[in-house]
Amino acid sequence: MKSLSRASTGIPALDEIIDGLRIGDNVVWQVDEIEDYRMVARAFVERALAEGKKTSYFRFARHASLLEPREGLTIHSLDAVSGFETFSTRIHTIITEEGEGAFYVFDCLSDLLQVWATDLMVGNFFMITCPYLFELKTVAYFAIESASHAFKTVARIRETTQVLLDAYNTQDSFYIQPLKVWKRYSPTMFLPHRQQADCFTPVTNSIDATRLSTHMSRRWEVGARRNLDYWDRLFLKAAELTQSPEDSPERARMVEELCRIMMVREPRMSELSKRHFRLEDLLDVRSRMIGTGYVGGKTVGMLLARALLTREASPEALAHLEPHDSFYVGSDVFYTYLVQNGWWKMRMEQKTPEGYFEVATYLREQMLSGGFPDEIQEQFIQMLEYFGQSPIIVRSSSLLEDSFGSAFAGKYESIFLANQGTPGRRYDQFENAVRRIFASTMNEDALIYRRQRGLEQHDEQMALLVQRVSGSNRRQYFFPELAGVGVSRNTFVWKKGMDPASGMLRLVYGLGTRAVDRVEGDYPRIVALDEPLVRPHAGLDDLRTYSQHQVDVINIEENHLQTLDFHALANASLGIDLERVAVRDEESTARMRQLGRPAEEVWLLSFDTLLRGTDFAPTMQRTMKILEREYAYPVDVEFTVNFDQQGEYRINLVQCRPLQTIGQQGHVGFPERVNEDDILLRMEGNFMGGSISQPILRLICIDPQGYTGLALADKYLLARVVGELNRLIEDRQTEPTLLMGPGRWGTTTPSLGVPVHFSEINNMCVLLEVSDLGGTLLPELSYGTHFFQDLVETEIFFIAVFPWKAEVFFRPERLEVFPNLLGALLPEHRDLEGVLKVYDLKDAPLRVEADMVSQRLVCFLDRSGFRP
Repeated sequence: MKSLSRASTGIPALDEIIDGLRIGDNVVWQVDEIEDYRMVARAFVERALAEGKKTSYFRFARHASLLEPREGLTIHSLDAVSGFETFSTRIHTIITEEGEGAFYVFDCLSDLLQVWATDLMVGNFFMITCPYLFELKTVAYFAIESASHAFKTVARIRETTQVLLDAYNTQDSFYIQPLKVWKRYSPTMFLPHRQQADCFTPVTNSIDATRLSTHMSRRWEVGARRNLDYWDRLFLKAAELTQSPEDSPERARMVEELCRIMMVREPRMSELSKRHFRLEDLLDVRSRMIGTGYVGGKTVGMLLARALLTREASPEALAHLEPHDSFYVGSDVFYTYLVQNGWWKMRMEQKTPEGYFEVATYLREQMLSGGFPDEIQEQFIQMLEYFGQSPIIVRSSSLLEDSFGSAFAGKYESIFLANQGTPGRRYDQFENAVRRIFASTMNEDALIYRRQRGLEQHDEQMALLVQRVSGSNRRQYFFPELAGVGVSRNTFVWKKGMDPASGMLRLVYGLGTRAVDRVEGDYPRIVALDEPLVRPHAGLDDLRTYSQHQVDVINIEENHLQTLDFHALANASLGIDLERVAVRDEESTARMRQLGRPAEEVWLLSFDTLLRGTDFAPTMQRTMKILEREYAYPVDVEFTVNFDQQGEYRINLVQCRPLQTIGQQGHVGFPERVNEDDILLRMEGNFMGGSISQPILRLICIDPQGYTGLALADKYLLARVVGELNRLIEDRQTEPTLLMGPGRWGTTTPSLGVPVHFSEINNMCVLLEVSDLGGTLLPELSYGTHFFQDLVETEIFFIAVFPWKAEVFFRPERLEVFPNLLGALLPEHRDLEGVLKVYDLKDAPLRVEADMVSQRLVCFLDRSGFRP
């Protein structure tokens, strides 16, 4: 009786050579011809089916099918083009469902090279699949084509598999030579065996062995080429094509192929890449690339914008463009990091509905302490040697990031490095930054964002963009003079007559962190590009409040990011041309002198001189309009600005992505007659999201005075309760909800607003921020920030209310006729009813009407009972 621990190849003579198969064996066939693999695979399946084994065939290659449909054989058709992770996850799921003891045949793995473009990922696939099959006590057949893979990849496969067999034809004979047979040995096992009828005879004499030398020599002739990955061989061919004419079909095909394997998968960004990148552009990217795979959305956006401007902008505009100095860590490094540190199985568990959040927490912690392959470490070192001790920024650039429909703004980390100290210290800091960004793929906010947008099962590989920080040294500090965010379409126009199509800037002094984040107590300069000198707030008193007071810089002496008070920076004798970016506050300076500090002047950041005395604003407008035209879509850019020795500004465009917008861009039908007693809010300006007409069936309101009186712990508790109410909203369309609260939603400082996470307000339709009468809880019109991107992508309309302003009519007390449902919805939090109100408005829905062009907004009770 046959041992339960053994299996057969279906070829008795081969069983005799290798002492049969063992349960758990992964068998890899190295073949010259697919027909040879088809022959041995069919024999294996015939025997397995005859013995009643569960047998499956994974069909994914372009070669002809190895097996025909038949009773007992399950054929799984897979799409490798969907990406390494999706492909691997599907196979992992099938193997899990089949359970122990199944038999498998895989199509030839070499076909994956055409899809994934790198041996590295073929090796990674085998390294994660083979051990799992072994664990489940299966027997599986694989094949690779001889001489198609780098020696290193074959070595990884040899090390991982249990059985490796070489099969080839020469001199009209078929040979099989075992190269590895785990835990089995015989004196002739590893010799070539020639097929004679139904037998295989070992080649033992020197005459017959010599006859095989021609075949083996032919294999070794390609040895030098096989020291290179398929990826490298492809780029060598691309380099040769640079000698061909610009309009040659071969060039065009190569550009399309390189964009397919190196840029992004998102169709619209992919099409833009193929249309606008030249072969030389792609080879330049490869020359600064670490590892293989995609460079990701953020990198593609930056490179694409620069390519478009190089071809389309005027010579005058190009003269203001500062060159970038960047390196790119390919997305395959991310997957290799997971595979080689033994976390892939955990990654598969995280992809399941039950493990999506729970496993991610543990995996994130593990990813903060992994190791990198030696060759990747060496490339990291060489890159850092290139940058020397210049500050750098390591930026996320995932596959899904900065594409049409999903910006992932602020969901993944980007890390500034002062890059000071010994080479060893600088390397350790860089490697830790890479780990942190890789681990940020498992952040709760990123996971919620992916699930909310239906992307949780998509491949999300993390590539990296490593850039020399734009700026200059000022004693111990390093920073650019200006940084900011620009949008080609301004849905926050605060004055009648402004043209939304003209675009807008959000300017800060120093590093750009304060332009993309909502920072407590700070207000970047908002610039409408058709009227750049008009501010949303007027007068010197407003400028003192609504301006930037803190500056982010890199301290190169202390080797870290630092936040400085602008007043201290302005008086630190750093050689800053304050007239270019700020205005003197004579009144505050006089007050300082009265306090005995006569040497210090007070400056307020306004950027008026730059906007009035240069063509900076028109240049930014033209730049974004070129990009908008080529994208056929509004764009959102990030940039820095420095000045050369002649005082000319230089713009460093560091990011470009499609701008997500909500609402309509034109007029909406605005109600002319509304009962005054039914109006909750009427005002002009201070809203974002275009023009809308939105019914509201539920309103959640936090009383400003009650909130101010809460203890710190209770403020955090209230934020969590808001999150619970948010989760009760099953469908935003059928239960549209308005959330109203004091100060800034999402702040990290409870004294300035409610410290919710975005995932705790993501089911709202309208978000309303109210300033308290004392002016301590102030909203922020945060257009251009990551917070605003979240609002836009989640289609949440934003309103900021300043009740003391004469043009604002605000009567929240009119809601008090409705019962507070908090106790009924969340009985355990009934004690918060004095502060937190939940009103059901189904019988008299609230309606928000906003017209972007006229800048009018009204929110009123619609007693006609309109339903969405």
